[in-house]
Amino acid sequence: MFSAILNTFNNCFKIPELKSRIVFTLIVLGICRIAALIPTPGLDSAALKNYFETMGGNNANSLVGMYSLFTGGGFERCAIGTLGIMPYISATIIIQLLTAVIPHLSKLAREEGGRSKIIQYGRVLTLLLCIGQGFVMAIGWENAGDIFKGLNEPLVYNVGWWYRIQTTIILTTGTMLLMWLGEQITERGIGNGISLIITIGILARLPQAGQGLWDMFVPKEGVDSGFIGFHLIALILLLAAVIAGTIAVTQSQRKIPVQYAQRAVGRKVYSGGSSFMPLRVNYSGVMPVIFAQAILMFPAQIFSTLGAKYDIKFLVEIANALNRGSLVYIVLYGLMILFFSYFWVATQFNELQIADDMKKSGGYIPGVRPGQATSDFLHKTMSRITLAGAIFLTIIAVIPILLSEAMRIPYNVAQFFGGTSLLIMVGVMLDTMRQMESHLLMRHYDGFLKKGRLKGRF
Repeated sequence: MFSAILNTFNNCFKIPELKSRIVFTLIVLGICRIAALIPTPGLDSAALKNYFETMGGNNANSLVGMYSLFTGGGFERCAIGTLGIMPYISATIIIQLLTAVIPHLSKLAREEGGRSKIIQYGRVLTLLLCIGQGFVMAIGWENAGDIFKGLNEPLVYNVGWWYRIQTTIILTTGTMLLMWLGEQITERGIGNGISLIITIGILARLPQAGQGLWDMFVPKEGVDSGFIGFHLIALILLLAAVIAGTIAVTQSQRKIPVQYAQRAVGRKVYSGGSSFMPLRVNYSGVMPVIFAQAILMFPAQIFSTLGAKYDIKFLVEIANALNRGSLVYIVLYGLMILFFSYFWVATQFNELQIADDMKKSGGYIPGVRPGQATSDFLHKTMSRITLAGAIFLTIIAVIPILLSEAMRIPYNVAQFFGGTSLLIMVGVMLDTMRQMESHLLMRHYDGFLKKGRLKGRF
């Protein structure tokens, strides 16, 4: 099996176009990593980096630890790529949600050439978000002692408006550069550029996870970690099961048969045929997990800060109840994932339009009348498979929290056993492999699987 995979990768470099795309993608991703390493002028990046290394796993489970994960370590280095690509992702999500409720955007999405206009709106919104987040980040670094508990050294050399303006411009430029590089990968490279930039940032945390795993089973002298060989075997089996389940559910789909009647257009007569409509089980992808994390990250931080500042015990108790790993947090986390799974499907899957398009093209689902009956059938079917996908997402998202809290596994290790990190990496790798296989099959080379293509199992 491994020899076949190696042979397939070797075939990738035998195709000049595919080889150039792969090399271009790797070079651009390397540039993206450099953006996460170059410190922002006017800041003592070494002080914050030492703070993160000293805190270790204690801070990885917090808001700043999660943010640092998605920026590939840029946040803890005060790098020019501190904001990462997340403002662009936020802008894209906002535009997609607005498309479902604003008729003008919905019309642009259906018109030829309208997508380019929507992309331009997304870029402008990204710029505005970068300016706002960059300014907030600059002020946050000025008051680093309030955010990073235990950090006594100031991060900013010269506090003032010039520092704030300079830092905002640099952070905004860094994110806009990453956005442009991501678009170049999508156009000239292989895979989705924005997703690959996020993935390479997550993979950059692997060395720390590897070190944490080594310290679990080979502790320093005089330290009893409590982990034995049985735990290592259990972790390996869990990782294999989670990855296999993630791939299966990501690829799985419900195939709805569609029959097309014979029809005449002018003098031409189009014969009927049969096809199918694929409905993905995990239609919303990783978005519900991201939404749920984004909402639950801030209340605990806000209540904790207000409670400590004004000495209000009630707010402190609420903050403790909402801390990551508590029972209340896990329950709310799961319910939010379920809610946002259906919310995403409701805003992005338009069964009325699909039924109308099928009726206009002469298509129908066997046993279901065209029109409203088809729309009701699609709505009912999508609701059922969305529940299965949402339950799967909830289980995958909760696994790292349970490993970290129940088994005391360092969070930088546990995060690779599920959650957003694993979902993003698996989804991006599958998408990249599909694109590589399309190039291979066009030149009559074997793909990554025996049948020459990736396909759903359900």
